[in-house]
Amino acid sequence: MKKSFLSILFITFICFQISFFSVYGEGPSISASSAVVMDVQTGRILYAKNIHAKKPMASTTKIMTALLALENSSPETIVKVPRQAVGVEGSSIYLQYDENINMEDLVYGLMLRSGNDSAVAIANHVAGSVDEFSKLMNRRSKELGANNTNFVNPHGLHDDQHYTTAYDLALISRKALLNKEFKKIVSTKLWTADREGFKYFYNKNKTLTQYEGGDGVKTGFTKKSGRCLVTSATRNGMQLVTVVLNAPNWFQDSYHLLDYAFDQYRPYDIVKQDAYLKSISVKDGKKSETAVIAKENVIIPVTKEEKDKVASVIEVDEVIEAPVTRNTKIGKLKVFLDGKLIYTTDLYTREDIERKDFKDKIVDFIQGN
Repeated sequence: MKKSFLSILFITFICFQISFFSVYGEGPSISASSAVVMDVQTGRILYAKNIHAKKPMASTTKIMTALLALENSSPETIVKVPRQAVGVEGSSIYLQYDENINMEDLVYGLMLRSGNDSAVAIANHVAGSVDEFSKLMNRRSKELGANNTNFVNPHGLHDDQHYTTAYDLALISRKALLNKEFKKIVSTKLWTADREGFKYFYNKNKTLTQYEGGDGVKTGFTKKSGRCLVTSATRNGMQLVTVVLNAPNWFQDSYHLLDYAFDQYRPYDIVKQDAYLKSISVKDGKKSETAVIAKENVIIPVTKEEKDKVASVIEVDEVIEAPVTRNTKIGKLKVFLDGKLIYTTDLYTREDIERKDFKDKIVDFIQGN
């Protein structure tokens, strides 16, 4: 009886070890064919599975469509709905031909309700046609380093030549999340559009209500792509974005990956926004020195073992010449992890400093300065 009990205890312990290792050693076991977790601020990859495999992306395509809409138009821009945007297959916000709708409402309809008609209306307005907009999407992808992505439409309806990778989609999503307007849109649960008829846009992304800190991003599904999901969540000032492609258990996969990353990595505060970093001399200024600051909080995700391997380097001239204008870019802060550069941010002057005039120089001479 004692041997039997010990055997059961031993087997239970081994099973626990295997389960623990699968979750915390190499990351959780997930259903997705491809997946990645990326830190939004730094772009650091915290988990990877087949991240460079080319796959269809369904409506997660609309992350790039929204980004381009925000980068190439203003929210209050009025868009006249063309015939091509009416009755588009799939999800819809029920646009009417010749309807006037502002760009803000179109982007909310695109990201919250996954409106394929909204995507076509945006494409036509920004680039003149779906084909030209697709070219713009591909150029922007290359600029972001998403080199294994090809867009042929703004909505994600299946085409064999329309594909991305988990890594590329994370790069695109990261750039979008760094856009304040996009970040606000995808974290919105309900939007009321300024139009008649179908104007209440409820967000389809359950992450906003189901996951602690959940604040985005986009669902996607076609028969060919399977379930695709881009999620984001923020805890302790650290925002992570997760991509899962062809994931039968799309939300569960995403939550497991986010849990894993938040458990394994902790936010390491490098710099506080507008906090004093160092002083530099000001030649011929009415003040002899000024402070150097960063315009953002710099937070790096690190494991417990990596914390002592983080170093930051301030690269600025030790002397600048007056006059000095507040918020003038003056140098860079570089953050290294174990000797590898992982993030760079610009540094700025904190104040205005006038140049000494003739009277100031006479006073300096008399005082022996």
